[in-house]
Amino acid sequence: MPLTTEKKASVLKTYAGSEKNTGSTEGQIALLTERISQISGHLQQNKKDFSTHRGLMKLVGERKSLLNYLQKTNLTGYRQLIEKLGLRK
Repeated sequence: MPLTTEKKASVLKTYAGSEKNTGSTEGQIALLTERISQISGHLQQNKKDFSTHRGLMKLVGERKSLLNYLQKTNLTGYRQLIEKLGLRK
């Protein structure tokens, strides 16, 4: 199930500063995190859905590369985003 337009706008407003700022790295990471959490819930109920599992792994890899980019370019923003999203403990 894809993200609704309202959910995307609220996530972008929270993390990217504006709902129209879809290109910001923080906003993209937040949207990917939201999709990853939805797909993870789906896979907990449907353990043999291997094609969705592959898509999940692609999303996780994409988020990881964006996080690496953000860490190299804006370390304080990276740390704040990690803390807000609760990704790494």
